Amino acid sequence: MGKVKKKIKAIKIDLDKCNGCRACEMICSAFHAKPKYSSNNPERSRIRVIRDPLRDVYLPVYAGEYTAAECTGRDKYVIDGKQYDECGFCRASCPSRDLFKEPDSGLPLKCDMCEDDPPQEEPLCVQWCLNDALTYEEREEEVEEEETKGEMETGLESLANKYGLQKIMDTVARMSRKG
Repeated sequence: MGKVKKKIKAIKIDLDKCNGCRACEMICSAFHAKPKYSSNNPERSRIRVIRDPLRDVYLPVYAGEYTAAECTGRDKYVIDGKQYDECGFCRASCPSRDLFKEPDSGLPLKCDMCEDDPPQEEPLCVQWCLNDALTYEEREEEVEEEETKGEMETGLESLANKYGLQKIMDTVARMSRKG
């Protein structure tokens, strides 16, 4: 496989500016509600504010790729005199925590940068951030061409890991007989 230019979209987070208001969580969950803006459930948000009020730390983290395995990193970081747990920085939906999993189905959530219909110029969490702790960045990078999974494949893989492939196949067969 060769190298290709890829547009990298990212949300830059300034921890010193975040006051833990959670406006980013609220607008994200409302934008991703079905139908759009019909409800507000922060458990469906693709961005979460990890908080430690005793140390006055608020860490916005947005959902990244799904990972089927737990990581082994449980390191602590000290930044400007504040201590952070490595899981706090992690953007993955993984088996060791419920963060970034759809509450009803357990399917992994991933930030889509609000590129739904109609697409936004920048993600709504960035637009609604009251203290400018979140900023949107786009850059081009040369990366190795790779095969990517679609949402359907990622969701089915997550369900297979949770319930087993045979149970999924039995459920689909049962559903096809009803339809």
